[in-house]
Amino acid sequence: MPQFAANLTMMYPEHAFLDRFAAAAQDGFRAVEYLFPYDYPAAGIASRLDAHGLTQALFNLPPGDWAAGERGIAALPGREAEFAASVELALAYADATGCSRLHAMAGLVPQGADLAAMRATFVANLRLAARRCAAQGITLLIEPINNRDMPGYFLNYQQQAHDIVAEAGEPNLKVQMDWYHCQIMEGDIAMRLRRHFAGVGHVQIAGVPERHEPDSGELNYPYLFALLDELGYDGYVGCEYRPRAGTSAGLGWFQPYKEAQR
Repeated sequence: MPQFAANLTMMYPEHAFLDRFAAAAQDGFRAVEYLFPYDYPAAGIASRLDAHGLTQALFNLPPGDWAAGERGIAALPGREAEFAASVELALAYADATGCSRLHAMAGLVPQGADLAAMRATFVANLRLAARRCAAQGITLLIEPINNRDMPGYFLNYQQQAHDIVAEAGEPNLKVQMDWYHCQIMEGDIAMRLRRHFAGVGHVQIAGVPERHEPDSGELNYPYLFALLDELGYDGYVGCEYRPRAGTSAGLGWFQPYKEAQR
């Protein structure tokens, strides 16, 4: 039975961020994820996790200047020192929260950029980051993101991501497979999951196309959840969706799985 992590960046917007931990636990989640923790002291987040018996499943490395529109720096030539520093900050938060998976965002493609240079930078940065993560027993992830929600993002396709992972050659570097993004860009999710399963380090979900609860739209989520069980997936499934209305009221889809959370 899949183990689900509530994404506290998107879910529970009716609560202040630090109050979302309690709300998720109250609804039966035993794990959480979010985009970035860096606006809050690591010890404060750790105390919320401990108080509510929650596992920290995932968060992202610092993305550069998010407010100014940056969406990661791992593939941006000339930002290597900043990226290395971002790895160290993320590792400090991971150590405090017990998080075992970190996502490195590639970044947007600047106008006129040399794509080969971006790929080489991405691979080199991922090698560095993965080796630092390995020292703490952490898996580093990269994620293909659809170009409708994030126009110009460097990494869009599953095969592209797995090829980069293979080139980097680090055993703790894997792909974060978000089925919402994958369906928008290329579909054929079940076969792609089967093909790349050994290299998938985290799964995320949302309804397609509106990015609401995974109970309507194009994807047959009960089938896909059963496929995860069939394949022996033992990681978390991150619920990275925007609730239609109240988060708790929209958790009917979660009820068949709630008692099996651990």
